[in-house]
Amino acid sequence: MSSPRATPGDPAPVDVVLPCLDEAEALPWVLERVPPGWRALVVDNGSTDGSADLAASLGATVVHESRRGFGAACHAGLTAATADIVCFCDCDASLDPGDLVPFVRRVAAGEADLVLGRRRPERRGAWPPHARAANLALTRLLRRRTGLRLHDLGPLRAARREELLALDLTDRRSGYPLQMVVRAADAGWRVTEDDVPYRPRAGASKVTGTWRGTWHAVRDMSRVLAEEPAGPGVREGARP
Repeated sequence: MSSPRATPGDPAPVDVVLPCLDEAEALPWVLERVPPGWRALVVDNGSTDGSADLAASLGATVVHESRRGFGAACHAGLTAATADIVCFCDCDASLDPGDLVPFVRRVAAGEADLVLGRRRPERRGAWPPHARAANLALTRLLRRRTGLRLHDLGPLRAARREELLALDLTDRRSGYPLQMVVRAADAGWRVTEDDVPYRPRAGASKVTGTWRGTWHAVRDMSRVLAEEPAGPGVREGARP
């Protein structure tokens, strides 16, 4: 049985953006774990397996984004959100949206501006070696670019909606999560990470499950890292 959620017309304390492309197998597990009172925004990115209808039947608010791309889906969810705090979580059952609760508490308390989940694989095969190696290389490049000493660029994260929108994120592919961190760093945000369990995903991966998908993701993220830092006052996303 799914947890109760706010209806589209009611304000929710937290909106959880769930980018979705053919995730019918994972949706019941994921939506059941959205904390009570939070609103699940399932962003359907062109599914052909009935994901959108299933999500709606399980109580989620469904947002449709026709332009393919992980970033396109995430940003459509962000722009559709109305809550003060917005979270992001993959919709493939590799991550539990319930693990976002302490993230939200830290943001709400003003202890951090952006909290990321550092993935800790629970079982062998949850995180393919090539994907983990690519993530490690990108975090090292991120450190050189921004000074942030992060260990992961995982998709589980929380921040305030207005500040996220002020970052003016433009990537609509795999570089979106990294661009969020880079521009947050440029804006002076306090960026932290917490350990979270990472499970083998349900169904086939569209990105990191293949060498080709991983290469495309690294290419998109490399472009983000090549961005020139914004000057003072260009992007003001940090809270006072």
